[in-house]
Amino acid sequence: MPWVHPELPSAGVAWGATETHSYVGAPVLGGRRPVLVYSPGGGDPSGLGVGVAEELASWGWVVVCVDHPGDAVAVEFPVGRVGREMVRRTVFVGDPRGDAALFRTVVGTRVADVSFVIDELERVVGGRQTDAAGRAVPKGLGRALDLRRVGVYGHSVGGTTAAQAMYEDRRIRAAVNWEGFLDQAPEASGRPGELLPVARYGVDRPLLLVGTDGFSGGKEMARSWAATLAHSGGRTRRQRIGDAGHWVFTDYATMVPQLQAAGLMTAEGRKKLVGAVAPEVAVPAVRRSVREFFERWLPIG
Repeated sequence: MPWVHPELPSAGVAWGATETHSYVGAPVLGGRRPVLVYSPGGGDPSGLGVGVAEELASWGWVVVCVDHPGDAVAVEFPVGRVGREMVRRTVFVGDPRGDAALFRTVVGTRVADVSFVIDELERVVGGRQTDAAGRAVPKGLGRALDLRRVGVYGHSVGGTTAAQAMYEDRRIRAAVNWEGFLDQAPEASGRPGELLPVARYGVDRPLLLVGTDGFSGGKEMARSWAATLAHSGGRTRRQRIGDAGHWVFTDYATMVPQLQAAGLMTAEGRKKLVGAVAPEVAVPAVRRSVREFFERWLPIG
């Protein structure tokens, strides 16, 4: 999306040819496993978080990635419905933080989406053999889901979603916020936005806030993060990744340095997106931030 990532090349990249380690129809392993739900950044598809999702799944968590309709760049519905297009594109034409009313709607809708996903997983555990679209769920999935151990992690407004969803939904036992604001967008008058309830009152379950030193919104975000830390009775922790930019938490951390090396991006464009940090440093740091947190609070086995 050009309004989010104007630094990316408009030609010369076959994005759809990117290979991953995931495949359709993988068998469900035995045993009951904790569940992690991923919410991506505003306008971003969940496919930009494949690297971390695969890492977590390889350790034994069940990872559920959410594409938020009307928010992600494009969401293809599995079945048709009268009056609805099969592909719903994003409503964003600019930074959602630039419109206080829109940002409020985005956060509220995303939190509801996460709770809906957990509702659907509960139905699968209860024995339902099809999802909400009528498609068969993978054989054995219901027996593999331990919904007593649910965590949420997300990037940018997905991080906002993870923290606020845990505040609102008691089924969520732990959450990771990768550089997401915990307040509403500033009002037109210039006044700071209202703190979200998770920041105003704190949380009684583990919450990890992970930021970078290169995020342009870092100073604005600091107010809501400080409030969350102050009101959570020591249950919230904070980490930082150095020499990094806002999208280092996504698969751009590996792709963007390659694009720069190929002459398709400038060094300045790379720094703005993911920072100057080398991928062999950034990728393990990001993966470790979420894996070690959930190993402590939602362990496998």
